Amino acid sequence: MTYILAIDQGTTSSRAILFDSEMKLRATAQEEFTQHFPKSGWVEHDPADIWSTTAGTAREVIERCGISANDIAAIGITNQRETTLVWEKDTGKPIYNAIVWQDRRTSDYCKELKAAGHEEMFTDRTGLLMDPYFSGTKLKWILDHVEGARERARNGELLFGTVDTFLIWKMTGGKSHVTDATNAARTLLYDIRKGRWSQTICDLMDIPMEMLPTVQDCASEFGMTRADLFSKEIPILGVAGDQQAATVGQACFKPGMLKSTYGTGCFALLNTGDTPVRSNNRLLTTIAYQLDGKPTYALEGSIFIAGAVVQWLRDGLQIIRSASETLPLAQKADEGQDLILVPAFTGLGAPYWDAECRGAVYGLTRNSGPAEFAKAALESVGYQTRDLLEAMTADWQNDGEATLRVDGGMSANDWAMQFLSDIIGAPVDRPTVLETTALGAAWLAGMKAGVYPPMEEFAKTWAIEQHFDPAMDDETRATKYDAWKRAVQATMSV
Repeated sequence: MTYILAIDQGTTSSRAILFDSEMKLRATAQEEFTQHFPKSGWVEHDPADIWSTTAGTAREVIERCGISANDIAAIGITNQRETTLVWEKDTGKPIYNAIVWQDRRTSDYCKELKAAGHEEMFTDRTGLLMDPYFSGTKLKWILDHVEGARERARNGELLFGTVDTFLIWKMTGGKSHVTDATNAARTLLYDIRKGRWSQTICDLMDIPMEMLPTVQDCASEFGMTRADLFSKEIPILGVAGDQQAATVGQACFKPGMLKSTYGTGCFALLNTGDTPVRSNNRLLTTIAYQLDGKPTYALEGSIFIAGAVVQWLRDGLQIIRSASETLPLAQKADEGQDLILVPAFTGLGAPYWDAECRGAVYGLTRNSGPAEFAKAALESVGYQTRDLLEAMTADWQNDGEATLRVDGGMSANDWAMQFLSDIIGAPVDRPTVLETTALGAAWLAGMKAGVYPPMEEFAKTWAIEQHFDPAMDDETRATKYDAWKRAVQATMSV
């Protein structure tokens, strides 16, 4: 039996998953790591934690499965996107903590660029909006605030990378400084139409291009792991940012196909084919995947807080001990109470893009308790998803009723998925393999290695585990969604 090792480096944990030659999940290992919040709106990771948990879980899953490195044909990597690292080329030592995608410290600089009239140029070239979410302004912040960093970067002493680039560099012993097109497309520095780093943007932000990685296809030769890591060299053959990897894993290969992943945040991607569609509703135009030098584009809507709202119930309010408790709590919530939770803990993403607003709860009564908070938390994810889908519908005219394919941790919650179907008024399909992000990375690597079938055959293997049809009447749906929209507007106006 031949195996593919998928590395899924996420925002709150690192995971390693082994798939066999029939693309069946055989073993998994996971390790959480510490989140650092040095100031309000700042979010950082220790790069040493990212690396140690990645390497540790990869070794653990091999041992757990009872195989050796000789049985692994290739490695696929998927990663939290936009998170920004800078390290020394000679030593591999980071010069600052990783600045996480959720971090909002560059809000003022983004406002300056907008005020100077630059957002149109950024959006035209990168498909992105002028927001602290993306890597470019985080990189500039590091170069501005770490003494001597910019000069060292110009001299070729420092390297920039998103998490995939950092992991590949570490795994190959510094031999490969590379990324793939999907991660490059999230940096605010990459021209998605021309397929190259933008000299104009780098000059504007005073970012030395010498520190940028080489951009490759999602299925490509990214390098060989150093022999001491797994006792032998293993080729890294697949890389994609987490949401693009989930799009691949969900087999959304045809224009008009739509998926939504519920992890720390929620991210919906709509395949638009070989044409980048410019959004009129503040969605992102991005690269869904790139194979054989040809990019396939997507419209993306990004919600900053999805699964993280459940973590807040657990760690902040301490009203649950595990995410699974939200389902029975929501089921017994008082239907007479209409709590609305706007989880703008780090601002609001698409289609609002308000970096400054913060979370709020509306409709509290004396009887509001854990059950009502759990219900409101789960409903907030459904409401935010509808916000995204309405924006996508306006940008991408589609005659038929689209079915939403879902994945990620929260998609396992039947109550949340039924409410999602109810509030969007459309079917929701949950696949048999919920690990679609890891599966997407594994397929890219396995296909490149000749172990897995080509795209058309892979798409035929996608299978549904549960189908949810909307059961809410139109009047109730409209009333509830109108209340949500009013709550969002109230939150943004504070």
